[in-house]
Amino acid sequence: LDVSVQAQVLNLLNDLKKEFGFTAIFISHDLSVVRYISDRIMVMQKGKIEEIGNAEDVYNHPASAYTKSLIASIPKGITKG
Repeated sequence: LDVSVQAQVLNLLNDLKKEFGFTAIFISHDLSVVRYISDRIMVMQKGKIEEIGNAEDVYNHPASAYTKSLIASIPKGITKG
């Protein structure tokens, strides 16, 4: 998806989540998108779970070295909308 369509889809998903209270599994390598769309996050490496938790906790206080390296790789200036 191009950036404008991606933003529209993500905003729609967030609106639907708020309105209907549904749960969805969202799989992505785009960490800024994951942060925007997620309440809870599971970080996996080579098919094994590294960390599970509240999205803000995982982003602000990653427990595993792998998660820390992923978070550090996010370009600066990207924040949760």
